Amino acid sequence: MKRYYFLRQFWSLSGVLTVIALLFVSAAAAQTPSIEGAWQLVSRKLPDGTVLKPPDIMGLFTYTKSHRNFNIVLKDATGKFFSVSRVSTYKLTPTEYSETVLFSIVNDQIGGKEIVYDLSGQTRSAPVTVEAGRIQFKHPFVPTTLVFEGNKITTTAESGFVEVWEKVQ
Repeated sequence: MKRYYFLRQFWSLSGVLTVIALLFVSAAAAQTPSIEGAWQLVSRKLPDGTVLKPPDIMGLFTYTKSHRNFNIVLKDATGKFFSVSRVSTYKLTPTEYSETVLFSIVNDQIGGKEIVYDLSGQTRSAPVTVEAGRIQFKHPFVPTTLVFEGNKITTTAESGFVEVWEKVQ
């Protein structure tokens, strides 16, 4: 009889410990922020108050679980283009955003510069603030602050322009 009682206690304790472990794992997973999705550029407000919208400026951010794909193109009044394409891997935690460039291409006809290719594989990180569903960090490669809030991203560049992006999927 004692042997049966011991086995029953053992299995009960094992079950309780398993449930507690699952609760800790699910709580940790719930705290990991996510920026997954596709985000389309809606507008860019310049420091002088001018607002650019498609088709004068177009862009798309795509975040998967591990990769970021960023594309933007701007056409000025003279018909010259500025475009950036960047593909990276990234990791987002509640305290840090880290990104590794796989490749980027910058074409600046407006500034009269040559096309620049970056295959450096460079990694940089930045601190993250997460508050009530709002995720904010300074991009580690570009002088821009990103704020993810609901279905919207607001980017504010140190040069003074502000972009609004909306989630499309």
